[in-house]
Amino acid sequence: MAETEIARKAERCMADALVKLGVGFGLGIVFSVVVFKRRVWPITFGAGMGIGMAYANCQNDFQSPYLMYGKFVKNFSN
Repeated sequence: MAETEIARKAERCMADALVKLGVGFGLGIVFSVVVFKRRVWPITFGAGMGIGMAYANCQNDFQSPYLMYGKFVKNFSN
């Protein structure tokens, strides 16, 4: 049970990291070409921001063990 939850969280983290890295890289390319006259630093900055946000999300996901994704928990206290 615990191993499957850890595997699910790790998969979710890897997918989130790939998406955020790709978006940051893409936005860096756009800003590099359009605004900053083809410098390299906006691409590096965008990719770094994407990885940093993904790392923060993964860290939060692994430190909160009681979150249930996609499930509705009904309160029966009445």
